[in-house]
Amino acid sequence: MNQLTHRHITDDDKKQICSWKYEEEYEIYNLPPYEVMKSRQKGFMNPDNEKNYYAFLDKNELVGFVNISERDAEVFIGVGVNPLLCGRHYGRRILEGAYCISKELYPEKPLYLEVRAWNKRAVACYKNAGFYIDGEPYEMTTEIGADTFLRMVRE
Repeated sequence: MNQLTHRHITDDDKKQICSWKYEEEYEIYNLPPYEVMKSRQKGFMNPDNEKNYYAFLDKNELVGFVNISERDAEVFIGVGVNPLLCGRHYGRRILEGAYCISKELYPEKPLYLEVRAWNKRAVACYKNAGFYIDGEPYEMTTEIGADTFLRMVRE
């Protein structure tokens, strides 16, 4: 298995990510087209947040990305994996890389993420990357709708 490399996200990375298409119940993670995202300035298209996003590559292939955002007492992590590569352990490897980046930037702060409770594949991936479920499931509304979430933490 090759060592993944990372860099700050580029416009080419953003275009690729916007073109990724997840299937079935995972379709909710599909992003709008690049130009729409750019006009809305959401997520990695927001100039104020762009510095928080890192692309992960296997050789020269974009396999996923993370958002590493400092909060008051902890660091929020969001992760995306190329849907054609799901199930190949890239999520775990990306999260391990994100953990290292986070500990360099914010050494005293634990990491947390939020995951839809029904997404067993992601929950298993996060557990394999050293995260644990913190507390009870809770309801939350995001830009793509309301759902039940789990909070997961890694110290």
